[in-house]
Amino acid sequence: MGIFGFFSKEKKESLDQGLQKSSQSIFSKLSKAVVGKSKVDEEILDELEEVLITSDVGVDTTIKIIERIEERVARDKYVNTEELDTILREEIIGLLEENQSQDFLDFDIPQDKKPYVIMVVGVNGVGKTTTIGKLASLFKNAGKSVVLGAADTFRAAAVDQLILWGNRVGVPIVSHGMNTDPASVAFDTVKKGKEENADVIIIDTAGRLHTKVNLMNELTKIKRVMQKFIPDAPHEILLVLDGSTGQNAFIQAKEFTKATEVTSLAITKLDGTAKGGVVIGISDQFKIPVKYIGVGEKVTDLQLFNRKEFVDSLFSKK
Repeated sequence: MGIFGFFSKEKKESLDQGLQKSSQSIFSKLSKAVVGKSKVDEEILDELEEVLITSDVGVDTTIKIIERIEERVARDKYVNTEELDTILREEIIGLLEENQSQDFLDFDIPQDKKPYVIMVVGVNGVGKTTTIGKLASLFKNAGKSVVLGAADTFRAAAVDQLILWGNRVGVPIVSHGMNTDPASVAFDTVKKGKEENADVIIIDTAGRLHTKVNLMNELTKIKRVMQKFIPDAPHEILLVLDGSTGQNAFIQAKEFTKATEVTSLAITKLDGTAKGGVVIGISDQFKIPVKYIGVGEKVTDLQLFNRKEFVDSLFSKK
């Protein structure tokens, strides 16, 4: 187990603080729903349904949660409203477990995948480049050597920002500047990573959803050139979503999963929104593991997703 292989008190406090707007909103709505009631009945469940939907959990996932609680109430015969908070947490954690949303314990890589290649996708403005910079820092702090590739060549700010992160973190970066061929950048990045025996290669890609066909072709080309050096690259396709956009994050996830085979998710900017429930809905609907969540500005505020701790913080009464 590495230095990030446990859920520390500091990380929990950061998570609580990052999800404070969401938890306060949910707790306020829940309190109003159960005021003056002693027993969980149909009316309470209708109110709870509205609370979850307005917290951006999503309609389909909300219905699943309500059905689970209905079964629990029917089985236990009598459930008082004071138990509702605990039951809600347990059933959401159970749902996430069924979705094979695993808990990641460390900023580590599979031993048989070296260099481990991560291709990062996502539209402009979601925090994609910042997430890559933070990941590079966290991997380096965990003792891994990292190479970055600035293949989002259609936006000058993306290239410049990644160069700044590379310098700040102290990891090498491959860049050909703006308006150059992204696949060429990816090729040289993987080549450099392979030659330098790097542990992790992280490649930024264009943040556009201009048309799915063009996006698919571009990402396919990037994958193809990587595979000249590492036949099974990329090992991970990480989609970055902005949690503060709520339901719009669902739409982006849908479009990107059509365009390429997304294997993991990072949901950012959860500290600035009351829409934290979107993490539950996206995890449930797309059956793609949420691997990272962003709950603040600091590098360490990009956390590995832990189901139990997340749900506990989201439904905290603090």
